[in-house]
Amino acid sequence: MDKKELGFGIIGCHMGMSHIAGLKACKGGKLIAICDKKEDVLNKAMENTNLSKENCYTDYRDLIKRSDIDVVVVATPDQLHPEHTIAALEAGKHVLCEKPMAISTEECKQMIAASEKTGKKLMIGQIGRYTPGFINAKKLIDRGEIGDLFFVESEYAHDYSHISGVDNWRIDPVKLRHPALGGGCHAVDLLRWIAGNPYEACAFSNRKVLTDWPVDDCTIGIMKFPNNVIGKVFVSVGCKRAYTMRSVFYGTKGTIIADNTSNFITVFKDKISDKERLFDGVSDQVMGIQYPVSINNHNTTGEISEFIDIILNDKPVKTDGREGASTVAVCLSLVESSANNGQNIKLSFDF
Repeated sequence: MDKKELGFGIIGCHMGMSHIAGLKACKGGKLIAICDKKEDVLNKAMENTNLSKENCYTDYRDLIKRSDIDVVVVATPDQLHPEHTIAALEAGKHVLCEKPMAISTEECKQMIAASEKTGKKLMIGQIGRYTPGFINAKKLIDRGEIGDLFFVESEYAHDYSHISGVDNWRIDPVKLRHPALGGGCHAVDLLRWIAGNPYEACAFSNRKVLTDWPVDDCTIGIMKFPNNVIGKVFVSVGCKRAYTMRSVFYGTKGTIIADNTSNFITVFKDKISDKERLFDGVSDQVMGIQYPVSINNHNTTGEISEFIDIILNDKPVKTDGREGASTVAVCLSLVESSANNGQNIKLSFDF
């Protein structure tokens, strides 16, 4: 691509504010226009971005018509991702779509098809892959620091009691968004990134906190991964605790505990060095080594910076439509299993 700077348009100014902030810190990208159907949200975003009124829209179709916009960020409610993404791709824009990609695998396939037909790049915002603690955990695992994995777990614990979304979109009865997909996709995608695609899953769920919601607020999923690795996800959107994505990775030679809200990851190893133990009678494996990391649990700067580089240098997208669809497929298998009393679900990733 001959351009040195890409013009960005943001659809959805509530969630999109984090992308706007992330874009400001990136080289090679410039905010051109924003869109939100709610005028009060749009006006607030306009004030924060110093954009003129003619660059702020309530109809996304007006934004994607602009020839000076190369990239569209879709940060709207999950149910609207396919409509906005496909329209932007067909208008000749590259698209960064927030997670989860869609609320059905059929919609994911339509989005993938639109990207392939238009030749425009589609990136899904699996932000966990840009969290410093998880990045460092994966590096340690990939270089064999904790041996062969045998169990991986991650949790998405977040109290949604007072955040059902603008116009209560998270509990929209028309296109219902299950928490195991909406929030659980973070934990599922992280485990997929670390351990590969699971081939079998089952889950159980209940609803004892958000009893007025039309979906269960707690889900436990168990999965089988390649190389005989077992995995577990815990998703709760009603729990009374601070938000966390605490994750633990168990290997034959050590264990890593990582969290997107902590400024360190902890590594336990069966043997810290090849020499004798430092302390008589104290096992090496009880001495956790803390590695400092930045928290940055919504690293949109890293995400957008990578997408800019991908577009300008015509590189493949790591979290492309097929990756996004695969995470959706796993999440929906947990929803299906929990609705059928823990039935085992065989997974396929035919995208």
